[in-house]
Amino acid sequence: MNRSENPLGAEPIGVLLRRFAVPSVIAMLVSALYNMVDQLFIGHSIGVLGNAATNVAFPLSMVCTSLGLLCGIGGAANFNLSMGRKQTENAKSYVGNAISMLAILGVILCVIVQLFLRPMMLLFGATPDIIDYACTYTRITSIGFPFLIVTIGGSNLVRADGSPKFSMLCNLAGAIINTILDPLLIFVFDMGIAGAALATITGQILSFLLVAGYLRHFKTLPLSMKDLKPKFSLWMQIAALGATPCFNQIAMMVVQIVMNNTLTHYGSNSIYGSDIPLACAGIISKVSMLFFSFVIGISQGLQPIVSFNFGARKYDRVKEAYKKAVFAATAISAVAFLCFQLFPRQIISIFGSGSEEYLHFAERYFRIYLFFTFLNGIQPVTSNFFTSIGAPKKGIFLSLTRQIIFLLPLLLIFPYFFGIDGVMYTAPIADFAAAAFSIGMAVREFKIMTELQKKAV
Repeated sequence: MNRSENPLGAEPIGVLLRRFAVPSVIAMLVSALYNMVDQLFIGHSIGVLGNAATNVAFPLSMVCTSLGLLCGIGGAANFNLSMGRKQTENAKSYVGNAISMLAILGVILCVIVQLFLRPMMLLFGATPDIIDYACTYTRITSIGFPFLIVTIGGSNLVRADGSPKFSMLCNLAGAIINTILDPLLIFVFDMGIAGAALATITGQILSFLLVAGYLRHFKTLPLSMKDLKPKFSLWMQIAALGATPCFNQIAMMVVQIVMNNTLTHYGSNSIYGSDIPLACAGIISKVSMLFFSFVIGISQGLQPIVSFNFGARKYDRVKEAYKKAVFAATAISAVAFLCFQLFPRQIISIFGSGSEEYLHFAERYFRIYLFFTFLNGIQPVTSNFFTSIGAPKKGIFLSLTRQIIFLLPLLLIFPYFFGIDGVMYTAPIADFAAAAFSIGMAVREFKIMTELQKKAV
């Protein structure tokens, strides 16, 4: 390899994918663990109502992730595409404006949540028994939203700058602090759910400080205050390429809200009551997020490789990177599928004890709702692939297939006919349909790239 040549365009794809995807996977796992650790300690200290409360608050975590990915992935994709085209001044401006977007949007979200907290919790499905827990937890965690959003988005910019290990370290440091403080504040200082929230934002602030420190000394190109000055045209271009992962998170949030309300309504008419389905669904969504972190991490690790090589018109490398990413994501999804099918009761028991009805519902929910988990790696990798090559409309469409186009209508229809059991059967159908669409669109795009390559020759 020529030393002057960017390694993204010259090193073996397998080596690059491991270098960028592994730290990204770890960073995403750490992010998922923020919620998992809180859920675990809250479950053992407060019980089912505490678990249900964190489930009600969870959509706001998705909003933070969506805003972080909107600016971070959008800024990183534009940065890498510009570097591949040797447009260095544009590359600097994209990074600077992505940082400004992250900070401004984080503050706005924090203010909105503080002003409309209780109505939001009721909208998200809180019952009278849960509402106070949900408000206490969210009132505190919302203070950390600006720090969390900058960390999520900034980590993608750090990764695009060629420092995936530091990106991982930023998230890991915050998670370790959160894990140490959770039992200390919840049990030793007897602060309950408020202690879990304080532990969370303390870890987020530490991660933010590490990311902010790195961005002050950006490695590839030095940033100036001029680059941070907001420019509407650049915000639009960043948002265009960050829209796919953002919409995917927003879609998940919408589905979560509808599901919470559906579980509350139809659960009250079942033998389980309202709170058991709400608590179980919350735990299962966090556990599936843990597995999903591998998939999202792989797709994020894929982004700089695909963006740079597509910008440099090295289409064979683009195809190879996508195929290897899909294979890795599918292999991990298959392992998760086996765990969910074979050990549902053992997994749910980690988060505290419950009645036999609670455990029975959780077992069935795991096995039915997550039945097509082994296909779940295809759609996220493919939608991020389209974002990475500068085709945001295709990426956005794919990001909406599972959650909005398929799952949401099924959530509204199936429970009407099958009650609480109807919720469980919606996900397998949506998972299968989304995977089929993704494969079809990827095959078509490969044919287009083959034609482009022939014309280039």
